[in-house]
Amino acid sequence: MVRKSKAIFKLEEHINDWVKSQFKSLHLENQVDFYTESAIPDYLKEALKGRAKTAKKTNFGKPDFSVDKYKIPVLIENKLGRNKLISEVKDGVKFDGKAISDFAVNGALYYATGIIASGKYSEAIAVGIAGDSEDNLELNVYYVYGSGETSFKLLSEVKTLDFLENEQTFDALYADAVLTEDEKHEILITSQAALQKYAKSLNRLMHNHNITAPQRVLYVSGMLLSMQDVIKNGKKIQDGLTPDDLKGIQSETRRDGVLIDNQISEFLEARNIPADKQSLMLSSFSEISKDKQRDEKIEVDKEVSKLLQQHHSTNKQIFTFIYHNIFLSIDAMAGHLDIMGEMYSEFLKYALGDGKEIGIVLTPPYITKMMATILNVNQNSKVMDLATGSAGFLISAMELMIQDAISTNGKQTTAAINKIEKIKKEQLLGVELNAEMFTLAATNMILRGDGSAKIEKGNAFNRPEKIYRDFKADKILLNPPFSFKENGMPFISFGLDQMERGGLGSIIIQDSAGSGKAVTTNKSLLKKHTLLASIKMPVDLFQPMAGVQTSIYVFEAHLPHDFGKTVKFIDFRNDGYKRTIRSLQEIDEPTKRYSDIIKLYKAGRSAQLEADWNVDNVYVEDFITASGADWNFDQHKVIDAKPTFDDFRKTVADYLSWEVEQLIKNDCSLGK
Repeated sequence: MVRKSKAIFKLEEHINDWVKSQFKSLHLENQVDFYTESAIPDYLKEALKGRAKTAKKTNFGKPDFSVDKYKIPVLIENKLGRNKLISEVKDGVKFDGKAISDFAVNGALYYATGIIASGKYSEAIAVGIAGDSEDNLELNVYYVYGSGETSFKLLSEVKTLDFLENEQTFDALYADAVLTEDEKHEILITSQAALQKYAKSLNRLMHNHNITAPQRVLYVSGMLLSMQDVIKNGKKIQDGLTPDDLKGIQSETRRDGVLIDNQISEFLEARNIPADKQSLMLSSFSEISKDKQRDEKIEVDKEVSKLLQQHHSTNKQIFTFIYHNIFLSIDAMAGHLDIMGEMYSEFLKYALGDGKEIGIVLTPPYITKMMATILNVNQNSKVMDLATGSAGFLISAMELMIQDAISTNGKQTTAAINKIEKIKKEQLLGVELNAEMFTLAATNMILRGDGSAKIEKGNAFNRPEKIYRDFKADKILLNPPFSFKENGMPFISFGLDQMERGGLGSIIIQDSAGSGKAVTTNKSLLKKHTLLASIKMPVDLFQPMAGVQTSIYVFEAHLPHDFGKTVKFIDFRNDGYKRTIRSLQEIDEPTKRYSDIIKLYKAGRSAQLEADWNVDNVYVEDFITASGADWNFDQHKVIDAKPTFDDFRKTVADYLSWEVEQLIKNDCSLGK
């Protein structure tokens, strides 16, 4: 019997017919379980607005098929011909108009990231299918977790639509799809590297356009705010600005800088940001519109030449760079990443003496995450930072709190949504004295869905007592300005005083504060609070911003220190990373080490560790005195000076090796 060959597809409609046949075999019902392009439901149509393949913003994108039967939506795009599956370059999948229009994967990912950008979904599955017959058909499936152009991962093992058969098959795919802790950490590190790369290019662009270093980060934060949709009482009343909206018109009311400033003002007003906070922020952002020359059309700088041609205003050039490289990728970057802080750190390299003159050195995101995790921050925590900077600690705390709320209540449940709203509005308190940093912190938290409600401008030590009394913090995280007296220790002492009994606090600080530079504060602190642990950190942790030895001190509030109990001392100078001016390099299992350090803090020598540690060398439990000057690891590590047999054997081997080397040298000299 001769086997009949499968029919050749001659039209894209033939692939659509094949998909429908697959749905039929999986018992999925049209207009109930799945929808075709022409019959897409209104709620999905609304989510896809602005994701049209055309440039007209009034249109909406329409994938060939959509499935909304399970916990997250599935969007499917088909193309005729295997060569139309995907268009990509070395850096990843292309998102230009032609690639989105002509290739299956590119279109599917564009739609999936689009519905997440709408805010109506936080995850999706994208499927691209291309071929010219049943025998020559290729299918790629992606898990999409953000609206950025890199916020997805290929599920390489999935090559059919069978995962759509029922809830069990879909849940199995979903369980394999969601990001693991290792993947989240990898995204955190790669996102930080990507953001630093963008910051360097953006810094050059701004330098070329004579934007001063102190102005640069305000440009970034202000322009990012102007890109947000203006939403009032749950309804969008105005689209966020895009590069196309900036036309270089020279009238006073329509020039590019004024449009940006007006959009920021509209956005803050619609968000019900308090008038005094609005005034402070708008005063900072007024730099964008102040200089009319920056709205005149000039030659496009080489740093933005791939995005713009011909002549455009300085403000449009900067706006376009930020829009494409930061705004469109912002939620693809790891949640713990301090966007404003990374930008600020990069720009500080070119001004303000690398931040040392004003004592501002911002904490890396993997450290803020570790410290928040050590304190067991969860959905019910009330977290405070009295030297907020750009809000890095509050961002990490908020991410952990939201994760716990979702884990406890389920994704997109009413309980989770309500709890997350409460976390953002009521459970995070930040105080920042520096006006520029306050603006960055508030902007950073607004960009995270507005956790800015309790970002305070002022001196932490003279804020109204009612603020702390009403907030009732049970966690405090700090990296105080090291130019402050006693290295900044008064910040943690004051903060612990304002906390609930039994609350936990953690500070990263120059560890000279624990060995003699802050004895006045430390002695007083120990009379009221308990030192639980001291973790010695890498000396290059803040490289290239500052080369100082730091430690993390962990405290329990309102429990006087019992000098009859031991303190945990941990040496974390080898955290697995090598830091250079250019990059953060993994050299010794840093992901495992950061996970291990939390286990070591919690369980001591009994901890089940993953990385290769010599626990005896890195962990000590010992007593401290009331001196306030013996808080660091090296002061408690006992050095065993007694030589072992292995020491003797190594010494003998080294000596014999030296003897042989000398004999060889002598032989060589005799032969000359």
